[in-house]
Amino acid sequence: MKSFDIVTLTVSPALDKSAHFSGLVPEQKIRCQAPSFDAGGGGINVSKAISRLQGTSLAIMTSGGATGEMLQKLLHEETVPFIAIETQSWTRENFVAVDDNTNSQFRFVFPAPAVTIAEKDKIIEAIQELEFNYLVVSGGLSEGLPADFYQDIAEMAKASNSKLIIDTNGSPLRKALETGVYMIKPNAGELAKLIGVERLEMEEVNEAAKEIIREGGAEVVVVSLGPQGAVLVTKDSYDYVAAPNVVKKSTVGAGDSMVGGMVWALSQNKPLKEVIRWGVACGSAATMNEGTQLFKLEDAKRLFKWLKDK
Repeated sequence: MKSFDIVTLTVSPALDKSAHFSGLVPEQKIRCQAPSFDAGGGGINVSKAISRLQGTSLAIMTSGGATGEMLQKLLHEETVPFIAIETQSWTRENFVAVDDNTNSQFRFVFPAPAVTIAEKDKIIEAIQELEFNYLVVSGGLSEGLPADFYQDIAEMAKASNSKLIIDTNGSPLRKALETGVYMIKPNAGELAKLIGVERLEMEEVNEAAKEIIREGGAEVVVVSLGPQGAVLVTKDSYDYVAAPNVVKKSTVGAGDSMVGGMVWALSQNKPLKEVIRWGVACGSAATMNEGTQLFKLEDAKRLFKWLKDK
């Protein structure tokens, strides 16, 4: 049985394509510059973020058709170890377009392709054949996967005494919380839905997170507040970290970069005070780059140094 400190799972990856154009005019051809391509999807981005922090993780993902082959090629180029579960459906493409006239960003996200029962079983088998300390499940479910799929994985993680970090929303997240996980990363709106309210004010976030912790849903709740930063809550602590002021070019992958920074810090036995700051540093650094590029290591290190004493 192979052993990894960190394993990530992406059941609905994407081949991310980004390009620039000048002027969005209805019913006319929009001439775009040559596109760039990145391997994308929640867990894949987390593994890429960990790699940029000079850490190592194993990415488990689905992969189908020519787009899936290109996804694998891009991961090889980034030297990210992976296990690809071959699917009948082609891996989807997502598209990010930036209008140079206005600097407006347009994000086109397509539905995740279907996963068959046999393919679902192969995903489970791949996880069962590994030993790991941290398992990161990030992204939505593909068509064909039941709402309790992540709950099944939570039970597997609990049985193996590994720590599950889950970054998703809706019914799949609620089901996983019934079993209990180590960490979740909702935004304020998602957290509100989890506790059954319409919205949360800043001063209500702490108590809402603690409600989930008291009910055994998670040990650590990290609430992303977008440009305001993030908070990390445990049963006996609350830590708010304001986001540093940076020039934002794209928000694509910022949340995944945040998760990657935090999981990497956890694997390095950093205290939670530093875990949340590494997360905010990596998430903020990702917004400094165009398209789907995630972050640069030097930017993340510089921002963490600034946040460390905050």
